[in-house]
Amino acid sequence: MDDTALRRILQQFGLSDKEIDTYLTLLEHGEAKASTVADAAGVSKRYVYSISEKLEDRGFVSVNDHVVPTTIRANPPEEVIASLTDDIETMRPALEERYSHAAPETERFEVIKSRVTVLKRIRSLIEDAEEEVTLSIPKDNLDEVADSLRAAVDRGVLVLLVVADPDGTADLPLDGVASVVRAWTEPMPTMLTTDQRVGLVAPTEMIIRSNSGARAIAFTEPRLGPVIVGSFLGNYWPMAEEVYVAEPVTLPETYTNFRQTVFQATLHLRADTPLRARIRGRRTRGGETEDELVGRVVDVRQGLTEPANNAFPVENTLVVETDDGLVTVGGGGAFIEDFEAESVTLDVLDEAIDEE
Repeated sequence: MDDTALRRILQQFGLSDKEIDTYLTLLEHGEAKASTVADAAGVSKRYVYSISEKLEDRGFVSVNDHVVPTTIRANPPEEVIASLTDDIETMRPALEERYSHAAPETERFEVIKSRVTVLKRIRSLIEDAEEEVTLSIPKDNLDEVADSLRAAVDRGVLVLLVVADPDGTADLPLDGVASVVRAWTEPMPTMLTTDQRVGLVAPTEMIIRSNSGARAIAFTEPRLGPVIVGSFLGNYWPMAEEVYVAEPVTLPETYTNFRQTVFQATLHLRADTPLRARIRGRRTRGGETEDELVGRVVDVRQGLTEPANNAFPVENTLVVETDDGLVTVGGGGAFIEDFEAESVTLDVLDEAIDEE
């Protein structure tokens, strides 16, 4: 290693140019008086004393001030290396902790060129879903993702599925494949979102033909996910025909996905199940602190399953009868409702609940 490379490395350890000059001079002399080092390094004797204290603190040199005149000795290189190594290892836990918190996210946008890769990615994203999946896919490709969809439903994920099928879906095994399945007789892009933050969009021809030359876009973007879901529910979902609806789950259940809450409440109310809701969240007007709401669910506004009764495609609302009167409840970001829910526990209402 030449002097230039050595100086560059010493700079990386925090030594200034004059500190490096002083240290290299001491290495060449082994041990020397401050005046000798000052003359050789081209600095003042006072500066040598000042720098020597700093170099001693770093483990580079030892200052012998028990003799007159004071001498400065360069520590053996193996001791210096050992000291620097210890310093680096000491940093490791703190660096690793900070790195885990600030690790780069998955690339936000990715172009996918292969049909096989698109279908593999769809399965992978569905398998990672925790709360919600929205998916549109051609009928002929449903079998390729059906097992992943059924597993998602089994673990409590809300799955809203549109099958693009010009010929109808009578011959498709739909049981358990989704929470709600709709069929549309027009071609449509393959659109997937999971948990409203990751997903992909692929042109129809890319999925139905292996060498179409079309490209899909995968995304990891919390701000884009709700836009794709809004397009799915607003533009495609109302146009498709409902062909399957799952049975309601056994209660009690606690949900942080509000669409799943409204969907299950809808199914139970249609089955004449008296429902109680315990809701954590905050008032949408002047509610700065967390609050809790308990009452009977008397109505819903939704468009997830027919017949729809919401005023706009993404409206999902619980109407809850409380001791203070009727309260409307929406999900995250609610503004037209009275209450914004963070989590909801649905339970079968004991008629003696009025005593609570």
